[in-house]
Amino acid sequence: MSRFHLVLLLHAHQPVGNFDDVFERAYRQSYLAFLDPLERHPGVRIGLHLSGPLWEWILARHEDYFARMAALVDRGQVELVGGGFYEPILVSIPPADRAEQIARMQRFLAKHFHERPRGAWLTERVWEPHLATTLARSGVEYTLVDDNHFLLPGFEPEQLFGYYRVEDLDAALDVFPGLERLRYLVPFRGVEEILDFLRSAAADHPGGMAAMGDDLEKFGVWPGTFDHCYTNGWLERFFSALDANADWLATVPPGEYRREHAPLGCAALPTASYREMMEWALPTPARRRVERLEREFASRPEVQRSLGSGVWRNFLVKYPEADLLARKMQYVSRHWARRARPLGRTEPQRLAEAREHLLRAQCNDAYWHGVFGGLYSPHLREALWHELSAAEGLLDGASPAPRVRRAGLGAPRRAELYFTAGAYSAILDSADGATISSLDFRSAGAPLVNSVARRPETYHERLAHASTIVPGGEPASIHDRARVKEPGLERLLRYDRWRRHLFRLLVFPEGKQPEDYASLSLGEAPEPAGAAYRAKRISACRAMLEAEVSLERAAPCRARSVKRFEFQPGDDSFSLRAAVELHWSDGAWARCRAGIELVLNLLAPASADRYFAFAGERQPLGWQGAAPSGSLRLVDEWRKLAVEISAPGAEGFWIAPIETISESEEGFERVYQGSQILAVWPLELSAQNPSWKAEAELRVQIL
Repeated sequence: MSRFHLVLLLHAHQPVGNFDDVFERAYRQSYLAFLDPLERHPGVRIGLHLSGPLWEWILARHEDYFARMAALVDRGQVELVGGGFYEPILVSIPPADRAEQIARMQRFLAKHFHERPRGAWLTERVWEPHLATTLARSGVEYTLVDDNHFLLPGFEPEQLFGYYRVEDLDAALDVFPGLERLRYLVPFRGVEEILDFLRSAAADHPGGMAAMGDDLEKFGVWPGTFDHCYTNGWLERFFSALDANADWLATVPPGEYRREHAPLGCAALPTASYREMMEWALPTPARRRVERLEREFASRPEVQRSLGSGVWRNFLVKYPEADLLARKMQYVSRHWARRARPLGRTEPQRLAEAREHLLRAQCNDAYWHGVFGGLYSPHLREALWHELSAAEGLLDGASPAPRVRRAGLGAPRRAELYFTAGAYSAILDSADGATISSLDFRSAGAPLVNSVARRPETYHERLAHASTIVPGGEPASIHDRARVKEPGLERLLRYDRWRRHLFRLLVFPEGKQPEDYASLSLGEAPEPAGAAYRAKRISACRAMLEAEVSLERAAPCRARSVKRFEFQPGDDSFSLRAAVELHWSDGAWARCRAGIELVLNLLAPASADRYFAFAGERQPLGWQGAAPSGSLRLVDEWRKLAVEISAPGAEGFWIAPIETISESEEGFERVYQGSQILAVWPLELSAQNPSWKAEAELRVQIL
């Protein structure tokens, strides 16, 4: 009787910008630890994909790992699988960049292991039908998705014990369905339970296969799994059981199985990802409905398979911060293509370096949010903004003249102005209160505006019932956990009305205090803060915009709001001034307060080398309170930069940290997303007192 086949494709990745100690811990606890039992069991044969950022880090820190991996490849125990080198979501990047990302991984593996990969790992298993053409034209012969991709268009579960051919126009690609059931069994259940599942599948599908594609980090990095897999010997027992049952069960890499077995047929797969990802991508109200339906039909898997769910691209709708980052990446890609196209195959060094930065900026993690997504991780967002700034600086040359472009990042749906010079780049969003949505200090490679709005997430409802993280305990899939890093996080939940930009105008009642600002209870009038402004005059370093606004909710005072922005570029410094005017039009007398809000993020809220400086004292960036009038400095000694804020005539500055409560592999956690700073003035406006003016200025320089 022909043997049943277990096709394991494991994937290891650490994102661009992740901390070195995180790389090292994952390497020790998973990537290296996994090799020992694998080498002791030569009959266990797998497919393996490591992402480019991880390969580069290992090459720089642990080059001996390459020799051990090469030995496993040479004896046919490991089949290395390609993919996009810097682990992009392929559908989110331009076609030429897709081809280059795939080719870079192919060249890297051929150089170091003398074998060109035939397959490709699909980042986060994000599939769209046209990818069959993208992958096939890059020389990719197979990939793996989840069973979810097949179940959504109507495949039955019993049809998924083989692979299928997928066609797009004149291209063909073979696709393996990874079984969700195996993902939840391995390594979280007993070895015998897994063997029982495989025996049952073998009885029903003689000579067939069951595939699993999942993270290598689940063997050692996920909470509790190092002790479970290595200290307590689960992985050794699993591999020993596979050896002991070799008479009916063979582990085989995906490419080898494909060479020896024909596809079961053809499939037409929809836009999809794994089930959890498609739920994370849903808008929060829709995700809550889906979760309620899943609980209601927990015993009806055929109903659960039919529940609607989101697509990966919806993250760029759900999170405007991700959309802005993606549009900046696509803009820089077009910028690179314009510079490179006339040169043909000749690529000067600076263009090659610029493309390297661009491709690194396409690393997927900071573009989405779920248990594994890094949108809420400021250091991951910062890394990608840094890469894009470096790429753009190389493309623009050493001393570019100041300039401005309308619809700055090529998105006609947004009324943006894009200002650039040697020391800075900035995006002015006239449709969102005439605010600065992005500000890069190019001289230091630092994005200064790098925050996310606090918004409701579905998992916030589970916070009150989550358990505090404690050492030990039984390991479980990350998708089954609800744990918090510190108690009481639910008390910190608050939600922003506005995106976290620079120079937003807030008009609010007189009696409000700094504590109200910190708790987002100013009760500010909506129109001055978020109105769509019209650009009236624009030049390379200046812009004037205006809007008609209502200043109060109850008895409206109508006014014309005017904002003037002025950049002063320097060699390794710049200043940006925003002057605000309100001119009474009609209605009630307005007697209240007004503030110009600035949101800045230097990343480290408790570090001694990053701080606020005012009135002869220092406070950490996580500080909350009121600073006196005069100048306020934010200092980053690590990156050697300083930002000085002045607001002539202001009563003072109100300051509070922006902290999100988000879900990660380790559980629910508090994350510093920058500081909100409000320069505050008294405001009176009426027919007898028809005008009010204020201004705030940032001066940014190298220390």
